[in-house]
Amino acid sequence: MLQKDEIHKRAQAWLGPEFNEETRNEVREMLENDEKKLIDAFYKDMEFGTGGLRGIMGAGTNRMNIYTVGMATQGLSNYIIRQFGNKPVRVAIAHDCRNNSRLFAESVAEIFSANGFEVFLFESLRPTPVLSFAIRHHKCQSGVVITASHNPPEYNGYKAYWEDGGQVVEPHDTAIIEEVRKIKSVTEIKFDGDRSRIRIIGKETDEAFLNEVLKMRINPEAIEKSSGMGIVFTPIHGSGSPMVPRALQLFGFRNVISVPEQENPDGNFPTVRSPNPEEPGALKLAIEKAMESGAGLVIATDPDADRLGAACRNTRGEFTLLNGNQTCVLLSHYIITQLKDRGKLKGNEYIIKTIVTTDLMDVIAAANGVECFNVLTGFKFFADLIRQNEGIKKYIGGGEESYGFLSGDYVRDKDSVGSCALLAETAAWAGSRGITLYELLIDIYVEYGLYREKLINIVRKGADGAAEIKEMMVSYRNNPPVSINNSKVIRINDYEDMTSTDLTTGEKTGTDLPKSDVLQFFLADGSKISVRPSGTEPKIKFYFSVNTTLESAAKYDETVEILERRIEGIIADMKLN
Repeated sequence: MLQKDEIHKRAQAWLGPEFNEETRNEVREMLENDEKKLIDAFYKDMEFGTGGLRGIMGAGTNRMNIYTVGMATQGLSNYIIRQFGNKPVRVAIAHDCRNNSRLFAESVAEIFSANGFEVFLFESLRPTPVLSFAIRHHKCQSGVVITASHNPPEYNGYKAYWEDGGQVVEPHDTAIIEEVRKIKSVTEIKFDGDRSRIRIIGKETDEAFLNEVLKMRINPEAIEKSSGMGIVFTPIHGSGSPMVPRALQLFGFRNVISVPEQENPDGNFPTVRSPNPEEPGALKLAIEKAMESGAGLVIATDPDADRLGAACRNTRGEFTLLNGNQTCVLLSHYIITQLKDRGKLKGNEYIIKTIVTTDLMDVIAAANGVECFNVLTGFKFFADLIRQNEGIKKYIGGGEESYGFLSGDYVRDKDSVGSCALLAETAAWAGSRGITLYELLIDIYVEYGLYREKLINIVRKGADGAAEIKEMMVSYRNNPPVSINNSKVIRINDYEDMTSTDLTTGEKTGTDLPKSDVLQFFLADGSKISVRPSGTEPKIKFYFSVNTTLESAAKYDETVEILERRIEGIIADMKLN
């Protein structure tokens, strides 16, 4: 961390004429009245990581503003020029509902155009998956979406994509980071754009995207029988509307109910504590609307509409939230079994999940002759695997526990638009068999095993927090547990040194995945604990997974309690309460 005098020197530099008046005024205010805020804003450069940028908005080297966004874009531009030389370059840009998202998107467009690129800028906010689609649809070499996903309102972010429509991966990601780090001054940013190179896009791209979404529909007969099924949808003030309702209507659903209080875009997210569909409170208004209207399914999307949350009625008629693992299981099972029943599995199909997502997806795939690949956290690894397998194997779906799913390969990032429509179709198919979505999930558990997962986030903010998180990972590596909750640790996967160690034999093998700061502990009783620092937020994540057989649907609640007690025992033993 920089010393105070160095921080002040950095801040003083932001009073120069190359910065606008609004920025200079904010810096003056911090210098004169708020030392703590000044330190947070200038103690380091906002790091352009493998996922791009994400941080609090405001003036400073460690804040999201047109200058840090500009340096990232100039560095990305320099790399694109290195890669494609004198060839014509096209780039696509989208943004979500967040405060300053349009300003940042337009700034990115200006810089790209000043570097000689043809720019495709969406006319207004769009879901992230539409940006991914647009890159390939418009034959672009790169793209950017301005979003901080489900972070609090004070955040914004910047994600860079490559020509396959996926977020950048090796070797491009580290090479782009190097180029961004070479930009030492805002004077190196080409802010003076060429408006003739900027093309505003919208309806035509939307329609092409929705046509691809519609191709994911598997069972129109089941939808026709349940076309009047009540579905409450909320975008939580984000970019999911009107795209998700349109997809549902295209699939054939005629009773899509909105939540008026959350329908309009608003970067302040006034009706929720957090615009995150993983948070129960984010779906509160939608569930109330469903209870009032008699609807059976609730669907919500996050601000950039790449993640989906859902709730369905249980056997008592009450609404139960589906977590990301359960949604992945329902969608994967539906896709696989429907294709199998229709004779459409040819033997080269595969699904993808992350290493921290429920292993029930592996079990379902194996039982039905479908390959299941495990990748590191992040849909960029899905996109890379899909690209590698093009023309060889057929991707049919996949997802991650953090509420992301993608069916089909028309998009190379998680897509809540298509996933919302497919989840509604799954509910319609269950209805055609005389059961609810909730009962379908329990039937899956009876057939394949009951898996229960839990995630704990430990937040540690600022420079001291980052050091504490790093020390926690070092401690787990240097002093790994011998047993957890009275069950012996039999295997440790360390993705930092890319080794898997069988503790019963001492044998070490490779993990066959890229290097990443992740640890996994496998227990003799079948439990699994995964630990990793978040790549986008100041927290360390602990994932717990336990499983057992489920004798019958009648024993579901009783068996869930047994597994919940096992998870709580693990948490207590690891002193994470």
